[in-house]
Amino acid sequence: MMKVVAVLLALVGAAAAFSTSAQQGRASTAIAAKPFADALGAQAPLGLWDPLGLIADGNTVKFDALREREIKHGRVAMLAVVGYLTTAAGIRFPGAEDIPDGLKAFPALLETKDGMNVLMQMVAFFVVAEIVNRDASWLDNKAEFVGDYRNGALDFGWDSLDEATKLKKRAIELNNGRAAQMGIFGLVVHEIIGTSVLPGGYLPGQ
Repeated sequence: MMKVVAVLLALVGAAAAFSTSAQQGRASTAIAAKPFADALGAQAPLGLWDPLGLIADGNTVKFDALREREIKHGRVAMLAVVGYLTTAAGIRFPGAEDIPDGLKAFPALLETKDGMNVLMQMVAFFVVAEIVNRDASWLDNKAEFVGDYRNGALDFGWDSLDEATKLKKRAIELNNGRAAQMGIFGLVVHEIIGTSVLPGGYLPGQ
C-alpha cells in the first residue's frame, strides 16, 4: 500500500513539475514577445517595466517620445542631485553665502533684488537649454539615437567608440538618470519630513 502511495505521489510531483515548466516557458515566451522587450534599458531584474501598458501597442513613435522624456528628466535630475549636495556641503557662488540650501533657497532669493536676478537668470538658462537640447531637424545631420542632441557640433570622442561601448555608455546614462530621479525625490521628501539622510545627520533648509 505504501509503495502504491509513493508511486502516486511521484507521478503527481512529476506532473506538477512539467506543468510548472510549461507555464514558465509560456511566461518567458510572452515576455520575450512583448514590444521593446530587448530595447535599451530593459534589463534585470525588472526587464521591460511597463505596468500601465503605455507601449504595449508597439508604437515606435510613442516609445521614442517617452524615451526622450525619460532621458531628459534623468539628465535634469542628475544636475539637481549634484546641485543639492553641493549647496548642502556649504559651497556657494561669491555673494550668495547667506542663501540657505534646500527648498528654503527659493523664498530667500525672492526677498532681494539680487536674488530675483538670480532666479531670472535660472529661467533664462532653462529656456536656452530647452531650445538647444533638441534634435535640430533644420541642420543637415541626423541624430544617432533618441536623446542625441549633438547636432554635428559636439563629439568629445564619441564617434571613435565602437558600437558595444556606445551601447554600454548609453545604458549607464539611462540608469544613472533613473537613479537620480529617485535620488532627488528622496532628498526633497526627507527634507520636507525633517529626516536627514546625509552624513552627520545634516538636514538642508533647516
